[in-house]
Amino acid sequence: MKLTWDAVLAWRMRRQFLDRPQSTSTEQVVRRLCGVQSQVRSYAELAVAVRSPTPVKDAVQRGIAAKELMRTWAMRGTLHALSTRDAPAFLSLLASARTWEKGAWQRSFLDAPRMARLADAVRAELDGAVLTREELVAAVERRTKDATIGEAVRSGWGTVLKPLAWLGDLCNGDGEDGRVTFTNPATHLPGWPGLPEPDAAARVAIPAYLSAYGPAGPDAFNRWLVRGALKKTTVRRWFADLGDVLTEVDVEGERLWVRTEDADSLASAAPTDMLRLLPAFDQYVLGVGTDDTRVIPSAHRREVSRTSGWISPVLVHAGKVTGVWENDEGALSVTLFPDAPKPDTTALETEATHLGALLSGGKPISIAIS
Repeated sequence: MKLTWDAVLAWRMRRQFLDRPQSTSTEQVVRRLCGVQSQVRSYAELAVAVRSPTPVKDAVQRGIAAKELMRTWAMRGTLHALSTRDAPAFLSLLASARTWEKGAWQRSFLDAPRMARLADAVRAELDGAVLTREELVAAVERRTKDATIGEAVRSGWGTVLKPLAWLGDLCNGDGEDGRVTFTNPATHLPGWPGLPEPDAAARVAIPAYLSAYGPAGPDAFNRWLVRGALKKTTVRRWFADLGDVLTEVDVEGERLWVRTEDADSLASAAPTDMLRLLPAFDQYVLGVGTDDTRVIPSAHRREVSRTSGWISPVLVHAGKVTGVWENDEGALSVTLFPDAPKPDTTALETEATHLGALLSGGKPISIAIS
């Protein structure tokens, strides 16, 4: 089957709910996207709002409180809100990379004996408990009697806690009052099954990824999940083991994979003129990576992928990033790429109005294009 990138991008926009179908729940959106990045909680809320027919304030936070979603360190070591149904599979594959066992990691953070002691302490202290970072630091220091371990846990980046999140021993609590808290998913989430073996996890995670970001290959999945840290041969085997679940397609000469059940909808997909304002760290961009020139022109990558890991809010037109934007209390400033087509002003105003309540706190929205 031969496909064009214009048709593929249109299909991805619809698969990622950017056409805003009715009766789509927050959990459905988060699950289809394989999680939404939640380093900055307001951007996670916007990622759901832009895909919802009628945005609801604090939709992601409500999903976490209802235990349909969980917030934890996940893809590429960043905080995500994940559907609790698929989180075990993604975490299993992240843990299988064993990045914390590498010498360079241990020299920079904690060596293997200290990591083992930290893991034992965290499992014991979070069993049936929800602790703030300060409480967790104090509990770990009391149990391990090692200030070095406590100081590593105290770090705002949470680097030494990420492996414990991937192993399924730690996640964020509800945090309804805005405080960061930690707990154990096994005692916090009803019916938490624990982590499957990696081979079984791959049979869940790879089709889930392709359902939103396909067509794609093993390398793209590896980069998205853990910055390419998994063995390439292992990821390729996982793809091969899926057998008839996947179908190989030709996208303008590139051989890639899709879920077999998506092949017909991809074959019939037509290019779109859809226009959307997407928030910072949106999965439409992160799912394929900022180096995908089919989505982001290479000349403008630095305007999207900024210093210190910042991913700009973007304007997407016909599946491609055509500009970036900023919000200052409801005053939106859109900067078009010089070589991008000028968008329809009415369509942009409609987009701004759709997100207005979350962007301006109910104040009137204004928009300027440059």
